[in-house]
Amino acid sequence: MFTQELECDYCQEARELAQELGSLSDKIKVEVLDFVKDKEKASEYGVDKVPAIVIRGPKGNHVNFFGIPAGYEFNTLVKDIVQLSRGQTDLSPETRQALSSVKAPVHIKVFVTPTCPYCPGAVSLAHQFAMENSNIKADMIEINEFPQLAIKYGVMGVPKTVINENIEMLGMQSEEEFLRQVEAATRPPSPTYG
Repeated sequence: MFTQELECDYCQEARELAQELGSLSDKIKVEVLDFVKDKEKASEYGVDKVPAIVIRGPKGNHVNFFGIPAGYEFNTLVKDIVQLSRGQTDLSPETRQALSSVKAPVHIKVFVTPTCPYCPGAVSLAHQFAMENSNIKADMIEINEFPQLAIKYGVMGVPKTVINENIEMLGMQSEEEFLRQVEAATRPPSPTYG
């Protein structure tokens, strides 16, 4: 859990949520880090804003929650903890096989709100993809806490998924479509003539 004392509206709530989850089981270890003082660790996990909760499994794969995972996203947080700890996702064998061949870096950002019933499905898919392949990074970003990012990425509805800054999907997608878009993000751009 990354936090900072100043200029973070939801840091205290996110820290309390992480600590309460940690108190439920001795199998969950919660480490609270300062975003400024622990900048090397933040950089290692791709944390560039707070509050941030990073769920890391025993194999080192991790997924990020930027903003407090409240409302519908709380279920995603719990599901991620279970899947990462077990080292097993709910993805089909075909998708897992296809993801094993992804060699290029992929960064998936899923923009959400706590009241969106479709957002957890999109976040879950993105996070499971990252759990399957360390070349894939996946972030949940709560737009009420990061309105500047909602503006930057033109988020007019949620869930909105952005892959490698150039592929955008609006709404919940099937596992197959999500995979097609991730694979498309790893292909070199087509040459343009003109």
